[in-house]
Amino acid sequence: MSLLLQTLEQSDFRQSDGVASDQLARAFLHQLAQDELKRLKVFQRAVGYEFGDDLSVAESDAVEQIVAQDETDRRATAHVPVPADLAAVAVMLARAVADENGLVRRLRREAPVVAIATNVSDLVEPVRIVAEKCLFRPEAKVVDLAVGRGRELNRRHAALYVCDGIGREARPDKGNEIVGSALHVRIPIVGIAPDPKRQLPRDLMRSAEHRIVLPELDHGGLALVIEAVVGRLPTRGLDPDLLRMIEIADLPVAFRRTNTPDACIVALERILVAKADFLGDGPTLDVLDGYGEAKIWGLAAAADLRAYRAGRLAWEQIDHRGLLLSGPPGVGKTSFAKALAKSARVPLVATSVAEWNASDYLSGTLQAIRKIFAQAKSQAPCILFIDELDGISDRSQIRGEYVQYWTQIVNLFLELLADVDERPGVVVVAATNHPQKIDPAVKRAGRLDREIKIEKPDTTALASIFRHHLGSEMLPDAPTLPLALAARGMTGADVEAFVRRAKGTARRDGREISVDDLLHEIRQGRRPLPMSVRRRVAIHEAGHALVAHVLEFGDVAGLSLYEDGGEARLEFGDDGESTLPQLEAALSSMLAGRIAEEIELGAGSVGSGNGPASDLALATQLARDIELRYGLGHLGNIHLEPTAGELITFPGLLPAMRDRLHRAGERARRIITDHRLVLQAIARQLDKNGYLSREEVETTLLGVIRNSAAEITEYQIDLVQVQ
Repeated sequence: MSLLLQTLEQSDFRQSDGVASDQLARAFLHQLAQDELKRLKVFQRAVGYEFGDDLSVAESDAVEQIVAQDETDRRATAHVPVPADLAAVAVMLARAVADENGLVRRLRREAPVVAIATNVSDLVEPVRIVAEKCLFRPEAKVVDLAVGRGRELNRRHAALYVCDGIGREARPDKGNEIVGSALHVRIPIVGIAPDPKRQLPRDLMRSAEHRIVLPELDHGGLALVIEAVVGRLPTRGLDPDLLRMIEIADLPVAFRRTNTPDACIVALERILVAKADFLGDGPTLDVLDGYGEAKIWGLAAAADLRAYRAGRLAWEQIDHRGLLLSGPPGVGKTSFAKALAKSARVPLVATSVAEWNASDYLSGTLQAIRKIFAQAKSQAPCILFIDELDGISDRSQIRGEYVQYWTQIVNLFLELLADVDERPGVVVVAATNHPQKIDPAVKRAGRLDREIKIEKPDTTALASIFRHHLGSEMLPDAPTLPLALAARGMTGADVEAFVRRAKGTARRDGREISVDDLLHEIRQGRRPLPMSVRRRVAIHEAGHALVAHVLEFGDVAGLSLYEDGGEARLEFGDDGESTLPQLEAALSSMLAGRIAEEIELGAGSVGSGNGPASDLALATQLARDIELRYGLGHLGNIHLEPTAGELITFPGLLPAMRDRLHRAGERARRIITDHRLVLQAIARQLDKNGYLSREEVETTLLGVIRNSAAEITEYQIDLVQVQ
């Protein structure tokens, strides 16, 4: 009697404490070892000698005689290794079957119907092999209903229905006729598929009395696999963080050159560490700049996941479960996901919609989506990062022959996304360059219900990004602010490219990298501002800052000089509660740059009116809106959406706008004239450094604060009187 039959007769595969034993798993492994032994005998007969025979394949070859004799001496005690992937699947399947009370007995004595979910298509074939060799009686003739004929079935058969979920036949309306024939003959039927509910015949699933999901390998299961491969149990374990990253395909690769149990562990560790970026060196989220609100969210999510791993926080208590990151290309959405995983000390499972759509068939795309969610679930807690999410169409925008195709994809994605409680520990972060193309259902509560836009980094953030890519040892004493100013409007990806190319240039020249190397890559032939133009721009931006500060129009967040101009960054609320005095203060602040040029240099430049985003353009638009949209002008309470023609057709509109802009300009002129020394101090510092932070601007502006309260109040009274 075989070991498996003895096990069947003697045990119900459960220990008294209710925990599934590994008695059935060992029986499965023994069965596979016996089958492997038979295979080796067949092979050896094919090459000229039998297993256990001491005859040489070629008696005339003396060397072969020595090798054959050595093999004969070792065969009596040699361990017959089981392929690592089959051994792992055998352990997983045996444990799943053992958890179903009496199932293995029924498979060998009765005619149950069983559905096995492998979650991923890669496991379908090894599960089929193990099921065929271990689940049924030895004399049973196993047929695959997916390729067989129903009329040939009889009571000596046992049936599999194997579907990898990729082909066109992977749907519930296929195969029902032959399943019906098998049900009529009353033979055991086992369906195997990644997602049985969607991929196996409908009638098989309706008849299924047992629905099994393969468990993950734990330390005990891995030890059994190693014992099946090399003959002995390991004396050491595997790091739990690495254990949950095991994929079945890793095992044959790791064990192919090992002959001791502990060597198997070491080899597997080496492979898994290469995949476990979160355990290695690299930046965590707290040291990265330029992410704004996304960084706040990420740090909170990382803290929650660490608490969840430690058992201090239940999954139901975690509110940071899904995030949609939007923003232009290159702002670091992928880098954010990597840094988040490192901060949380959990694996990053990364994919993209482009990868899902690489399949030739719809079923392949659906299987790719299921596979990545299953992988994330097996490695939980983890971060599941989905790039290019806008590649999944908005169902409301789909037309014609593609409606059914995309609807199935979107529906499956929404189902997996919404099934939060079935994937505990999996935080989903998706990225897109086009959030307006995302199906609204994706953003509903319980899915990706938080959307954060990552803007291009400002000057301060760019300086920090340069330092990050340069490291602490490269140009340690060189300020990165000039580099950031030269790279205005660039992204973190651009900075990485600049540093990489500059390193390459220095390496080819046989020297250390320099700031000039970096500036050369950033400028790409563009020249810096001439000194005279640079001074004018510094005066211009200082005028904006001075008038905005005096009239309390927002906060001056920073002043910058760039390769092609400058910027006064003002932060102010746009909540619909602005009053006319506040709008007039805004007008004066907008016009202050040109007024400062006139006072200091004798004339203003055309740069103030160059383009639709220029100072004059924005001021003119605001003056027009005061008259036509906000109901605060000479026309009274009226709202009209303005067009270009209305500037001509409305009687008195242009004069009213001109007068308003003139008054705002004169108010700015008076402020700048009275505080000219402060203007010059700000401009001088800006010209020298190229950048002034909020704190540096405020320090210089203390000269304004020292003016008497009466003088400042006079500006405010003047602001009201001119209305």
